[in-house]
Amino acid sequence: MIEVRTACPEDFQALAHLGLEAWKRGIGPLVAPSVVAKMERANPFLSFLEDQNCNILVAVIAGVPIGFAACEGRDNHISDVWVSPGFEGRGCATALIGALTTRIFDRGYEDATIEVAADNTRAHRLYLHLGFVEEWRGMRRDPLLGAELVKVRMRTRLSP
Repeated sequence: MIEVRTACPEDFQALAHLGLEAWKRGIGPLVAPSVVAKMERANPFLSFLEDQNCNILVAVIAGVPIGFAACEGRDNHISDVWVSPGFEGRGCATALIGALTTRIFDRGYEDATIEVAADNTRAHRLYLHLGFVEEWRGMRRDPLLGAELVKVRMRTRLSP
């Protein structure tokens, strides 16, 4: 059974590895090999996790982290959802997004947004399945990657 809880510093090393592996599977094929190599060398997930600290939700099975998600701006935008490739399709992302949207609603927001690379069809389909609708599609430069990707911004209405 998947449990969702707030991440703690002891989780960060495992989550940074998990995040990079998930990124390589979902985004890696969409960017140049040099970008993938840069991400592998730097693994920016560790500094992200340390900066966000208690803002990160982690999904675990039997105490083992299998995914994490965050609202980096502590607002209504879901900035990150990363699932270990070995656990895709088992409800991890759905559980994380459900927990985040509950937090967002509890903060007083009536809707939640998320952005996804348009060619990340697996994630895009999941967000549609969860009730998100497209509101914008276009090129966006990712400063971390130093690359442009076609992104889709999606929104869903929240209810108690």
